[in-house]
Amino acid sequence: MRIFDPHIHMTSRTTDDYEAMHAAGVRAVVEPAFWLGQPRTSPESFYDYFDALLGWEPYRAAQYGIAHHCTIALNPKEANDPRCTPVLAELPRYLVKDGVVAVGEIGYDAMTPAEDTALAAQLQLAADHELPALVHTPHRDKLAGLRRTVDVVRESDLDPGWVVLDHLNETTVREAKEAGCWLGFSVYPDTKMDEDRMVALLRTYGPEKVLVNSAADWGKSDPLKTRAVGLAMLAAGFDEDTVDLVLWRNPVAFYGLSGRLVLEPARSEDISALHEGNSILRGGE
Repeated sequence: MRIFDPHIHMTSRTTDDYEAMHAAGVRAVVEPAFWLGQPRTSPESFYDYFDALLGWEPYRAAQYGIAHHCTIALNPKEANDPRCTPVLAELPRYLVKDGVVAVGEIGYDAMTPAEDTALAAQLQLAADHELPALVHTPHRDKLAGLRRTVDVVRESDLDPGWVVLDHLNETTVREAKEAGCWLGFSVYPDTKMDEDRMVALLRTYGPEKVLVNSAADWGKSDPLKTRAVGLAMLAAGFDEDTVDLVLWRNPVAFYGLSGRLVLEPARSEDISALHEGNSILRGGE
């Protein structure tokens, strides 16, 4: 079973996790930019973080035979903090980098006017840079948040077929599918989705344009939940080809829209060159 986890926060995980993921069949990941668990106090902390997503994490992943890409954005939670919003002006210089395969996570947390502004602006950046977008749907009042998200996507210049609506569940999947977007599901130990509910949704809605992720971070989460879904699919009677579609070919197809997907682990010399380029940009631009 080959696995591509399309949404996992490896900055929050250990090298033991990388080792266990490789043993479970994970060969590629995408790490979306997200908040750090406590408020950032200046835009500069974003830039160090983005540089780590482009340099240090691909290096760590490569030690365990895993290809690492990232998405870059101002996340919804911090879109409400005026100390953070200046980062929007700096995103274009990161969105041109080879390791960036989408704009994300963007979307809604509390559905505020500030989040409206940040979402619309970053969907435009995705369209301008010919990148797909990873959109976070809110954890509260999910259906209203999904509908508001879809409205903003429809008003943007980005084709809905270049958008994945993540953290979906039984209340939001039908309207997300009708909107023409990709369908993202986060499988957690206690919250969001579990593997049995995921199997039931696959039976109802089919495996096309479905991305299953662990969204593992520093909270109670499990970077092997993608494999758990694959095993549950097989136990429920799905064939190996359908499992491969959901856990590998679908994320390859979605992030492949960027034209930047490289499914081989990064080489150390490439990462060294990247670090050098980041230093020059930070010092001279």
